[in-house]
Amino acid sequence: MVWFVKFLVFITLLVSSTIESAPESALITKLPGFDGSFPSKHYSGYVTIDEKHGKNLWYYFVESEKNPSKDPVVLWLNGGPGCSSMDGFVYEHGPFNFELPKKKNTSLPLVHLNPYSWSKVSNIIYLDSPVGVGFSYSNNESDYETGDTKTAVDSHAFLLKWFELFPEFQSNPFYISGESYAGVYVPTLASEVVKGNKNGVKPALNLKGYLVGNGVADAIFDGNALVPFAHGMGLISNELFESATKACNGSFYEINGPECEAKLIKVNEDVDQLNIYNILEPCYHGTSLSAFDIRSLPSSLLQLGKTEKRLAIRKRMFGRAWPIRAPVRPGIVPSWSQLLANLRVPCIDDRVATAWLNDPAIRKAIHAKEESEIGKWELCTDKLAFSHDAGSMIPFHRNLTLSGYRALIYSGDHDMCVPFTGSQAWTESLGYKVTDEWRPWMSNDQVAGFTQGYANNLTFLTIKGAGHTVPEYKPREALNFYSRFLAGSKI
Repeated sequence: MVWFVKFLVFITLLVSSTIESAPESALITKLPGFDGSFPSKHYSGYVTIDEKHGKNLWYYFVESEKNPSKDPVVLWLNGGPGCSSMDGFVYEHGPFNFELPKKKNTSLPLVHLNPYSWSKVSNIIYLDSPVGVGFSYSNNESDYETGDTKTAVDSHAFLLKWFELFPEFQSNPFYISGESYAGVYVPTLASEVVKGNKNGVKPALNLKGYLVGNGVADAIFDGNALVPFAHGMGLISNELFESATKACNGSFYEINGPECEAKLIKVNEDVDQLNIYNILEPCYHGTSLSAFDIRSLPSSLLQLGKTEKRLAIRKRMFGRAWPIRAPVRPGIVPSWSQLLANLRVPCIDDRVATAWLNDPAIRKAIHAKEESEIGKWELCTDKLAFSHDAGSMIPFHRNLTLSGYRALIYSGDHDMCVPFTGSQAWTESLGYKVTDEWRPWMSNDQVAGFTQGYANNLTFLTIKGAGHTVPEYKPREALNFYSRFLAGSKI
């Protein structure tokens, strides 16, 4: 009998060592400036997806504070293209809250635990993608020429290697999430995962669904969203809305003659001093431009994408969102810093994240390369030559939802970059049967926004008073809808 007990102990230890193999070298044991205890384990480091090129994607992984062995694993992606997902970690739903130091003799921000961290209910991976963003880098600069399709392939390669490094999470439900230009990253990556699973790629990823916040989706729907949004929010007059609608034949995506052009210029003039990311919030200026000061932009920008029509049609710029109000169009997506001599993204105060993530002690603690090796961490990089080559996201969403994957499309209803009016319109355009008619949803016994549910597990949701980065403005409400969605509960 004794030998049998010993045998069982041996088998238990063997299985444990085989399954529970998160790399100890990636474990974060302490963070300078934070004196408390971590509520769960934190890991970070690099995953090499191309040995020959030295192509490395950097991640920060936070285990769930509830039940990491059972809770979902969620990948988080910020947009741009070109913006670090540590934006979401620092400013939105990471395990900590940050604030600028009150003492002049210290540069490190103050760090506290975040009561509304998404790690309260899930394991979450913050990935700097594509390569060249944040702490991710390649020894071959040709890898910084990329686009939607290549980014999805690279992120899928990262996931396969990451789950090999953390095999104990392979059976957990897996979700992909992100915001802004990640409205492209998320469905394209999800589709790549589905294709890999169908082709027998190992390890198989237990994908259950995805979430997109204020995400770009389709040039026409997104391009037509601003004018109805501005009218509904009382930012333009009834007269201007009606005359613009008439002059443009109800379509604001393309310029329909000089009268339509004049009306759309007037719309822009009326809203150009607002914070495009949240019309309720003031702009942080610092070294930034105003929200949309056309007089401050260089002539090179004004010529971008110019057509025979009199009004220049500008391709989408990067940043947290759309600093120039234009829909995503095919082709190269230039960055703000490439065009505006390294001025920051308008209205955005990134001082806390920049100070914290460029501190040598912090970089060492989170296993990021030194500044002398890969340069400074920036909220959004100018290294990329990025091409929007995946087209409309609507076919991706249709294929994924019809294949049984759950989808939550959520929108802060005061975001003017990717207005909820566009997201509401394209989700409705799928033609799915309404299964949960438009109604308010509640958080803390208050109306937190509105939602409509569709067949094929598609849900559209607004968050009342939130801007482009929803958890930054409404952290409690964001954790509420996130928790309910992951649990499969009614929001």
